[in-house]
Amino acid sequence: MTISVVLAEDNALLRHGLVRLVGADDDLELVGSAADLPGLRALVDEHKPQVVVTDIRMPPTNTDEGISFAADLRTSNPDTGVILLSQYAEAAYALKLLAEGTARRGYLLKERVADGAELNEAIHRVADGGSVIDPTVIEGLVAAQRAKPSELDKLTPRELEVLGEMAQGKSNASIAAALVLSERAIEKHTNSIFSKLGLSEERDLNRRVSAVLVYLQNS
Repeated sequence: MTISVVLAEDNALLRHGLVRLVGADDDLELVGSAADLPGLRALVDEHKPQVVVTDIRMPPTNTDEGISFAADLRTSNPDTGVILLSQYAEAAYALKLLAEGTARRGYLLKERVADGAELNEAIHRVADGGSVIDPTVIEGLVAAQRAKPSELDKLTPRELEVLGEMAQGKSNASIAAALVLSERAIEKHTNSIFSKLGLSEERDLNRRVSAVLVYLQNS
């Protein structure tokens, strides 16, 4: 079964190159290409492609058209995958793209799609519900995360261990068994975690959920 694809790129030479690359894969069917956001919207409305490959910046404003369109598709066409192409590894754009989840989303640098193999592989993966993020972009995300102060910095190494076990859905008894500690010790650690994360006034279940969210967002 072929994968239907729509391309959007305002640079004519690059757009024609992408058309050739996609056309070289017998499992991909290019149903249209556009040079700007209005053209992209029209093609997607008409063909309902499985994957959209688009530049981040396009007319009419040349700012973040690709990012905005990907966000719109989460609601209007949730089964349509989006691969953003960028000239630069911009961590902020990647975070916006993945804000509502990583499924069916990709972010590649244009320099890596020159031979077609990586682009076509990414299209297949995104169409299957996966995600593809350029390694250089991942490095930028990690560096940006490390540079930011984290609420987890307040916790001791043991408290981080306890919170990590909590993030797996374990009860205090299960955490105690995993870390070879008493339940009383785990209770003290969890109360300290809640206090340091500013969750002392919430109900216990809400505190556990909130603490795990902090852990996942900062790990």
